[in-house]
Amino acid sequence: MTQPSGALTKYTLAILGGGSFGTALSDISATNGHEVRLWVRSEEQAQSINTDHINHRYLPGFAMNPVITATSSLSEALDGADIVFIAIPTKSFRSVVQQAAPFLKEKMVISTTKGIEPETFDLMSQILQEEVKQARIGVLSGPNLAKEIIAKSITATVIASEDAELCRILQEVLHCHYFRVYSNTDVYGVELAGALKNIYAIVLGIGTALGMGENTKSMLLTRSLAEMSRFAVRLGANPLTFLGLAGVGDLIATCTSDLSRNFRVGYALGRGKTLREAEQTLGQVAEGVNTLRQVKQKAEKLAVEMPLVNGLYQIIYQDQDISSLVKRMMLREQKTDVEFMLPDSV
Repeated sequence: MTQPSGALTKYTLAILGGGSFGTALSDISATNGHEVRLWVRSEEQAQSINTDHINHRYLPGFAMNPVITATSSLSEALDGADIVFIAIPTKSFRSVVQQAAPFLKEKMVISTTKGIEPETFDLMSQILQEEVKQARIGVLSGPNLAKEIIAKSITATVIASEDAELCRILQEVLHCHYFRVYSNTDVYGVELAGALKNIYAIVLGIGTALGMGENTKSMLLTRSLAEMSRFAVRLGANPLTFLGLAGVGDLIATCTSDLSRNFRVGYALGRGKTLREAEQTLGQVAEGVNTLRQVKQKAEKLAVEMPLVNGLYQIIYQDQDISSLVKRMMLREQKTDVEFMLPDSV
């Protein structure tokens, strides 16, 4: 960490995960003048990035800042880093964190992964708290489609942490003319919003493939927001979080764009492909498929009404007919339009 006279502090960043978002985050950070090390699993991929300055696998055709150093060595990426971003799929998150833990003590460690761990129902910040001692933990989430970010299209994100200084530093590190960073203290709500919206992106993808109208899309988006916030509030999240970028902002971006992996899986299902065929075509992890099973089980345990989740579960895991279930998804919905209204006595 250096601070030249009259300039912003320059940090050393390690970004664990050479997927599309890790790559886009690396590019922002390097363009802002920070030293950036991008950890990828394959030495071949690392050499390709260092030579061509392009992530050919995940973001082909998009140039990366040439000062980014890619490496397949975890220790090389983490040694001396001030800030560590973890952009690893949910199924591998804990194992990578366990390997990295000896290097993470007292560092700022930020999860960008939008998912829920199977079996434990842990969010990524909870895994970090369990596996890393004395780290300063935060999460990053929002309407952040990687291809648009690396193309420098204007967007914004949310850094959530109870550590106010961490939020301030991350805003300074990542803010630029096309990427704005807002802060939030509701870590659990921000993370849950990021994980849950992937489920509804699959629903909207199916509906779009079936040719649903704009009124239907609007209804599904609105009821998706009500359903995910109802579930999250039952788990302790702040309902107001879902009115911000990490909630409705991310929901809209993910549910309406064919850049969204989860939307594309849903669209393929709606066009008659099996789940396996849809995932093979995608070639990347669609977190919503894994999250769906965990959320359905938890919702049943908590007695939370989630008709969209139940309907999608029947399509994916019980091989129910799509065309009939899309209409039936809404039938058991609670009749209240806007939830979490103030009591009459207030």
